[in-house]
Amino acid sequence: MLPAYGPLQAVLGLASRSAVAKVLHWLQAAGWLERTPAGRWTPTARFFARPTAEAPVPAGAPLGLPDGGEPGSIDAWLVRHPSRTVLVPVTGDSMIGAGIHPGDRVVVERDVPARPGDVVIAVIDGEFTLKTLAVDGGEAVLAPANPAYPLLRPGERLTIFGVVVGLIRSYRR
Repeated sequence: MLPAYGPLQAVLGLASRSAVAKVLHWLQAAGWLERTPAGRWTPTARFFARPTAEAPVPAGAPLGLPDGGEPGSIDAWLVRHPSRTVLVPVTGDSMIGAGIHPGDRVVVERDVPARPGDVVIAVIDGEFTLKTLAVDGGEAVLAPANPAYPLLRPGERLTIFGVVVGLIRSYRR
């Protein structure tokens, strides 16, 4: 949400609230802002869009990077249900074999059914863990992706916090 008109007036250096309203309506007409049902101003998906290349880049022989693709947002690609999606920072190396490293952030969708084979954030004995949901001997277990860690058998209760639907890694740390 954008701040109220008063703080926006100060940030934009405008003399009146009506000048702020004109700027906000211009941004709305350009597709950058919209109104919530409660009447607050909020950025649209276009606000967060980033340039996207028209063609994928091969990881083999070098090619020139194509330009001119339609802008797209990371949210539109990774987040289907924003109100149910959270980014969770990863610590530890128990999922390194699945390509999930310490310092990564997993994109987690809550309140969706988890299936065996899904990477999930689960709660065992009040503690969160990131593992692959699996079935062993007819019971749900949590499998690490690193042989240095044991298979977790939750016992009586296993709570799935959410299913991992994406991963974000920054190469600048």
